[in-house]
Amino acid sequence: MTDIARHALEDLKAIDLRVLDVRGITTITDTMMICTGTSSRHVAALARNVVDKARESGLKSMGVEGLEEGEWALVDLGDVVVHVMQAQTRAFYQLEKLWDMGPSMPRQANG
Repeated sequence: MTDIARHALEDLKAIDLRVLDVRGITTITDTMMICTGTSSRHVAALARNVVDKARESGLKSMGVEGLEEGEWALVDLGDVVVHVMQAQTRAFYQLEKLWDMGPSMPRQANG
């Protein structure tokens, strides 16, 4: 699934594609993919291409959001979650820092 998404993003010239293994950090997914699109149209096209290529391979997306706005699109493929963002949005949210923290971060004690 990761290879399908990667090729779909590379086909349409995604910028600065990062693939993060988040197993052990979250139960939401195994892999986060983060990349940049050059415009709202490019962001939407990248996300749609991921959905289309997954479908062609017999996979179904669990959800897609942000195609209309094109600032930040998310494609949930279950084991792989793809974030496609415009540069200013990616710089603001810095998802790589969030997910690169890993399980070694100190955890707060419960209550």
